[in-house]
Amino acid sequence: MNLKDTLIASLVPIFLGFGFVIAKPAFESFPPILLMGLRFSFAAAILIWWFPIPRGYLIKILIASFIANTLQYSITYTGLNHIDASAAVLLVQTEVPFGVIFAFFMLSEKPTFRALIGIGIAFIGVYILTGSPNLDGKIFGISLTILGSAIWAFGQVIVKPLSKEINPLALVAWLALFSGPTLIFISAIIEGDTISHLTTAEINHWIIAFYLGFMMQPITYGCFYYVLKNNPLYKVLPIVTMGIPPTGLLAAIFLLGEKPTSELFIGGTVIIFGVIMILYKNKKEAT
Repeated sequence: MNLKDTLIASLVPIFLGFGFVIAKPAFESFPPILLMGLRFSFAAAILIWWFPIPRGYLIKILIASFIANTLQYSITYTGLNHIDASAAVLLVQTEVPFGVIFAFFMLSEKPTFRALIGIGIAFIGVYILTGSPNLDGKIFGISLTILGSAIWAFGQVIVKPLSKEINPLALVAWLALFSGPTLIFISAIIEGDTISHLTTAEINHWIIAFYLGFMMQPITYGCFYYVLKNNPLYKVLPIVTMGIPPTGLLAAIFLLGEKPTSELFIGGTVIIFGVIMILYKNKKEAT
């Protein structure tokens, strides 16, 4: 991978890690499901005009959008609302071991022995991390965040066949178009007072919502797919995945004033080490 592609790939975890953390202050104006509805509605409004209707795939995209976007983001960000962002940004890394597990059962993708060891190590890290005093009594938020990671992994297994048939950025656009309004509708039922939330929201929280829709969808995924087009996945994925925890932790510490505990740092390090073992592939294994 050349220097230009490496730098572009490095932007992806910065945008994602930063965006995941700054969503938390926006909960003061928008409840989690509504915020995600705005995120995907903004993304769809920006992207959808550039791509034709994927005729013949709309039902599959609708199903995928409900699982990979609507259900997953509702659960994950509701979990984020109940725990520190610094803990959540580490817990969501469990999407990697969950992805390996679902790929084995649904796509018959056999994991390497190293990946199996990595899965075990990652979940040991989760056990250590959840012992943090900052997470005492917050089993609901912890459970939702981990469940959301599992659903994300399940959703990606469903999306993967579609990504081979449809332009990846077009797929992002159409998934957003289906999930954005659905999330807003669900928010109106579950969270309530939608009009009140929208009319009384602070301007800085609207800016965060737009950032999530613009930077974390068109720009971030645009960077990711640009680099992926020119480089093998086994070189790109470690940069993207491993960059999110430090970016998220730094953002949580300096922007939100959070004070991660030693259990969080140790558990997070163990999780990341497990994920590295899962993701690492030498050139021979990747071909």
